Amino acid sequence: MKITALTENTTNKDWPVEHGLSLFIETNRHKILFDSGQSSLFEENAKRAGINLKDVDICILSHGHYDHGGGLRTFMSINDRASVYMNKNAFGYHYHGEERYIGLNRDWLNDDEFCRRIIYTEGVTRIDDELTLNDAKGFKKVIDMGAAGLCVKEDGKFIPEDFRHEHYLSIKENDKNVLISGCSHRGIINIMNWFKPDVLIGGFHFMKHDMDEELTEYAKILDKFDTQYYTCHCTGRDRYEYMLPYMKKLHYLAEGDVIEV
Repeated sequence: MKITALTENTTNKDWPVEHGLSLFIETNRHKILFDSGQSSLFEENAKRAGINLKDVDICILSHGHYDHGGGLRTFMSINDRASVYMNKNAFGYHYHGEERYIGLNRDWLNDDEFCRRIIYTEGVTRIDDELTLNDAKGFKKVIDMGAAGLCVKEDGKFIPEDFRHEHYLSIKENDKNVLISGCSHRGIINIMNWFKPDVLIGGFHFMKHDMDEELTEYAKILDKFDTQYYTCHCTGRDRYEYMLPYMKKLHYLAEGDVIEV
C-alpha cells in the first residue's frame, strides 16, 4: 500500500501548502482519494506527483469540515466515475465557536449530479473485503478529550460537537490493518482503543493543546500500542516534535511525502 500526501499543512518540497488534508492511497484493489483539502490545491499537487486523479475509483470524506472536503467539486469535475462516501451527518451546520462556519458548501446539495454520486454512511459500512468505514457509533469513550471549541448548530442553538459526522477507513492488506483518520476528533486515544490498528495515519487534533504534562501522558499512552503512527495536519508540527521523545514509532507525513506500509 502506498500513500501520497497531496495536501497537508507543511511540506518538505517547494510546493504551496494550505491548512487541510488530502491523501492519495493505492491498495492492491483500489485507488482512493481520502479527503480533498479546502481548495483545488490537491489537484495541482497530484500533477506534481505524477498522479492521475481520473484513475481514482473511490473517494472518501472523513468528516464534514471545509479543510477536508472543500475540493470535492473540483475532484468530481475531474473524475466522473468515483462514488463519494461520507457520513450521513457530513452536511450539518458545523462551526468554530458560534461565529465561523467551517462546514461544507451546502449549495452543492442543489446539484442533482453531485447528490447522485454521494453514498451516505452510518455505523459500519463494508465496501468490500479490503475497505470498511466505521463511525464508532455507540462506542464507549475511554477518555473524553472534549470538543476543542467546535460546535454544531441544531434548531437554532449551538451545542458542542459530538463528531457524529466523522468516520474512519480501515484497510486490510497483506495481513495488516491500516486505519486512516482525518482528524480523530472523537479522541485519538479512544480511536486506538476501539480499533487497535497495526498502522494509523492521520491527525491527532492536538494542534491547540498545551505542550504540558497531559500531552506527555497522551503520548506515553499511545506509545503502549503496537502501532506505527504517521501523523499530520491537526496534530501540529510542534506538537509532533514535543511527543516524539515519548513515542518510538511516531512519524510525520508532510505534503508531497510518500510512504509504503
